[in-house]
Amino acid sequence: MGTFERYLTLWVALCIVVGIALGQAVPGVFHALGAATVAQVNLPVAVLVWLMIIPMLLKIDLAALGQVKAHWRGIAATVGINWLVKPFSMALLGWVFIAHLFRPYLPAGQIDGYIAGLILLAAAPCTAMVFVWSNLVDGEPHFTLSQVALNDTIMVFAFAPLVALLLGLSSITVPWDTLLLSVVLYIVVPVIVAQLWRRSLLATGGQAALGRRLRTLAPLSLSALLLTLVLLFGLQGEQIMRQPVVIALLAVPILIQVYFNAGLAYLVNRRLGVEWCVAGPSALIGASNFFELAVATAIALFGFQSGAALSTVVGVLVEVPVMLSVVQIVRRSRGWYERGQAA
Repeated sequence: MGTFERYLTLWVALCIVVGIALGQAVPGVFHALGAATVAQVNLPVAVLVWLMIIPMLLKIDLAALGQVKAHWRGIAATVGINWLVKPFSMALLGWVFIAHLFRPYLPAGQIDGYIAGLILLAAAPCTAMVFVWSNLVDGEPHFTLSQVALNDTIMVFAFAPLVALLLGLSSITVPWDTLLLSVVLYIVVPVIVAQLWRRSLLATGGQAALGRRLRTLAPLSLSALLLTLVLLFGLQGEQIMRQPVVIALLAVPILIQVYFNAGLAYLVNRRLGVEWCVAGPSALIGASNFFELAVATAIALFGFQSGAALSTVVGVLVEVPVMLSVVQIVRRSRGWYERGQAA
């Protein structure tokens, strides 16, 4: 890793501080950026996500996707964590922390809404950012793409009944425009762009040209990640300053949920003898959340000013810093993982 990558934690901390400060100093700019949305998908953030994920998608040879069946154990572990563990563990954490331990410190009328928002976060596996996390742990790109596509397919059928079950509602109105637009923006279009670009590079300069382009894009990808942090914290700077205690308390079950599910997925993969390059993205996919869908659903069901909406916004703020810490843990534990896998 280069100097820039080694000090990524420092740059992340600085970007969080800069984002909050800019959100306070020039709120009009961030209000305008925040308003640039279609179906609750923020377009400036979408552009930055493109800059982050296209370098990884350039590595994917669609002709090799058939080899993913060799990683069926990693796929089974990830699906199990995403759909059989994560939503229920978050419901339990919400009940323990929000409904009981933190109740005296939170607005009484918003307790149920906060828990609902946490459940909405956990019920939707991440679509876009997992490409970034997988890339940072040198994950197997074909596995990552296949797993994301499978999760999106399951989400179409399972998200509404799962959320209805956990929230005790008779029905859930899924914001299909948000779900479909996100899939198109974060999977379909980037994959097409990356594959056309890949073919062009291979046609003109072969693997050497592709390698040079990937090395050139690596700093751009990380820079876009840091700019995303500045933008997200700038957009929510006023909220953070207005309700710092509430936001800090809501972050606790989210943080525990991320580390618990990432660790469980990682251990299950190790137990099953899955390769590290698959176990890494499996753990990260198992822990991250599709916050655009969660935010849109919370607003549709409970309103823009609801506790549920605030919980999902806290998920947005926590997502990047905490997932980067999981990336570091996965990278540093590679030797331990592979010794256990070999055994």
